[in-house]
Amino acid sequence: MIIPIIAIALISPLITSAQISLSMKELKGTWSGALKIQGKQLRLVMNVMFSETDSLIVTFDSPDQGVLDLPTSKVVLEERLLDISADAIGGSFAGKVNEGIDSIAGSWKQGGMSFPIVLVREGKRVTLNRPQEPKPPFPYRIEEVTFPGTKGEFDLAGTLTLPENKGHYPVAILLSGSGPQNRNEELVGHKPFLLLADYLTRQGIAVLRYDDRGVAMSKGDFKSATSFDFATDAEAALDFLKHHPEIDTTRIGFIGHSEGGILAPIVASYRKDVAFIILMAGPGLTGEQILLLQSALISKSEGADESAIKINEKLSKDIYSILKKNRDNTRAAEKIRLLFADLDKKNAKDTSYHPMSKKEVNAQIESLTSPWFRCFLTLNPEEYLSKVTCPLLAINGSLDLQVPSKENLEAIEKALIFGGNSTYVTEELPGLNHLFQTAKTGSPSEYAKIEETISPTALELIGKWLLKNVVK
Repeated sequence: MIIPIIAIALISPLITSAQISLSMKELKGTWSGALKIQGKQLRLVMNVMFSETDSLIVTFDSPDQGVLDLPTSKVVLEERLLDISADAIGGSFAGKVNEGIDSIAGSWKQGGMSFPIVLVREGKRVTLNRPQEPKPPFPYRIEEVTFPGTKGEFDLAGTLTLPENKGHYPVAILLSGSGPQNRNEELVGHKPFLLLADYLTRQGIAVLRYDDRGVAMSKGDFKSATSFDFATDAEAALDFLKHHPEIDTTRIGFIGHSEGGILAPIVASYRKDVAFIILMAGPGLTGEQILLLQSALISKSEGADESAIKINEKLSKDIYSILKKNRDNTRAAEKIRLLFADLDKKNAKDTSYHPMSKKEVNAQIESLTSPWFRCFLTLNPEEYLSKVTCPLLAINGSLDLQVPSKENLEAIEKALIFGGNSTYVTEELPGLNHLFQTAKTGSPSEYAKIEETISPTALELIGKWLLKNVVK
């Protein structure tokens, strides 16, 4: 498994020039190398910079995972030995600078494992090529907006794009996937919601995209929220638009990606003023079913053997069973720790097995017992899809390994038929992954490497369906 290097918004440590030897300044610039993990290469880049006040700033990039400017928490240089920590991801680099000051031989440590790497001085910083990203000037109007959550406890912030001329327009509200997302659903260097909003607004459809609660400019607490809470935020966006003078209140709908594809049906199941829904890789199966399928498919794509996949599947099922039977987090955590300890014991003689540290186990348990995960595990989309009566388009990529296409599209269609909705279209798009990029394997490890943000095929399908069913 490739170790995830995840960018977290922290401030890089600033070390005054009085604390820096001359040798540190000689390391100024960009250094790059490659980690070899399970037969694959993962580029790692170190950036050594100085601010206007002559303070040192060191960051890491993981270009193959779409991560730039990961902050560091400790930088120590003694003689030619360099020691750097990135506490945000539990990673560290230690190495020795050569006499020519053009390479640093050392190792990257993370997750209890160590990987040798040689960083070589480069001429320029790494950039990610995203040719589809919209650039100004834009042929439409842009409004930065804030609106209250359903209960009025906090405000959400977003961007509303409107066609150039004043009018009375249909509008699509974009609902992001799981995890803390900003209004552009920005991940691995891509901004899919920025592209989707740009594409649709150019065709005469207004678009509202907003930061998740507790993310970027939106207020509220993300960590304590469940899918049902995010659905109330979507409902708040709907209510806000009903009072906008240039929005046709009879043509307000949702476009939900991944988890956003269950938020839309939740709202539409009891709000009959939702005019349309588009599900982009939306779930049709329960959270537990999706998680099990996802884990097996991604592991297989990354080269795991069948025995390892089966062991992981059994462990996951055991954990999910504990969570469903034990609502008390303390009790559930005790039982999950016993499962991990038993797994370590069974694999003690296996040199290829790397047990998780206590810190990593605690982080896993915190995630597993979070309100969101407990909710998602048992959430059944069928319950809400069967109550949706508005026109609906559901699309998935055939190479989607996170929300597998065949199983989820079939479940969505079954729920719609059961509920008596005949105004729907489900379509699998060949060769596209979970982000609707043209892919080779569909593995998440490809996302950052693919320059395409959304396939034109997917964009055109969404646009034509909206023109036919909503704009008319």
